[in-house]
Amino acid sequence: MSIVLYGSPSSASLVVHWLLIELGVEHELRMLDFGRHEQKSPDYLAINPQGRVPALVVDGQVLTESAAIVMQLADLHPQAGLAPDVGTSARGDYYRWMLFCAYTLMPAYRNWFYPDEPAGPENVERVRESARGVVERAWQQVSDHLAEHGPYLLGGRRSAADFLLTMLMRWSRNMPRPSDGWPALAAHAARMKALPSFAEVYRREGLVDWT
Repeated sequence: MSIVLYGSPSSASLVVHWLLIELGVEHELRMLDFGRHEQKSPDYLAINPQGRVPALVVDGQVLTESAAIVMQLADLHPQAGLAPDVGTSARGDYYRWMLFCAYTLMPAYRNWFYPDEPAGPENVERVRESARGVVERAWQQVSDHLAEHGPYLLGGRRSAADFLLTMLMRWSRNMPRPSDGWPALAAHAARMKALPSFAEVYRREGLVDWT
């Protein structure tokens, strides 16, 4: 099987890179230089017309959207036990948290990091404040859930959703109230960061923060 991951250090491709390492999947990593706008180059746009990372090419099939790629990888490698069986109540919970990350946290982060996009440069501060509120309310919801049903999103079982959640917790590290400010989230992150695959993805991407 031929697998190529297009990404950029510390971006949304991190979770895909991390999961490939966790699963022991051989792959080729092609890091794009955002400073040179390589994600907008004609060659890359031919792979992902949205001009964003990640993109995972599996035997010629192009997969985009980090949450979708994570779910596909978990299903392709059932021996890892990172996705509950289809049709079970646990699978429903798994879908819930994967899409909570994709539909609640990721758009809010987009507004936080690129506040001029939704309402123009004159409304940057208002957009960022709104985005901060969404992110912090989301972390409170996840914290309450973990405190009652943890230690992982699906209880005692680690799933691919925990990998995605951990990446998003990392994104808050420079916000006014990082996710580490919630004890249940800090404990969850500590468990995930203790995985050897986390240290390895950090080594490969040259990351040193939030360790």
